[in-house]
Amino acid sequence: MTLTPRSDLAGYLVRYPKEAGLGGEDPATVLDRYHTPDYELLSDGVRLDRQRLLDHIGPARKRAAALQVDVEQALVDGDDVAARYRLTAELAKGGVIATEIYLFGTLAPDGRLRRAVQVTRTVG
Repeated sequence: MTLTPRSDLAGYLVRYPKEAGLGGEDPATVLDRYHTPDYELLSDGVRLDRQRLLDHIGPARKRAAALQVDVEQALVDGDDVAARYRLTAELAKGGVIATEIYLFGTLAPDGRLRRAVQVTRTVG
C-alpha cells in the first residue's frame, strides 16, 4: 500500500518534507506522490501552485542539512485533514530554524492532498 495523506497523515507530514527537501529523487515525482496535479497551498496568505512549490524545492535542498518533524496532532475526517506539527531544519551553513505549522486541507478521492491552508510561526 502506498502511503498517502489519507492513509497516514502523520507519516506524510514526516516523510514529504524529508523526501522533497533532502532527497535526491526528482522533485516533481516527490510532489506528485502526495499531491494532485492541481494542488494548491495557501501558506500564511501566499498562494503556491505546483510550479511555485517545485521552484521552492531546489533552493530548500541547498539550504537544509537535516530536517526533523514532530507531529502533535493529525486528524483525517472524510476528505478533510487537520494537523499541528513542528518542522525543525538544520541549515547547511549553520543554525537551526524551528517552525510550528497549523494545516487544514482537502483530500482527493485517491487520498492525495488537493488543497491545503497553513499558518506558520517561527519558534525559539
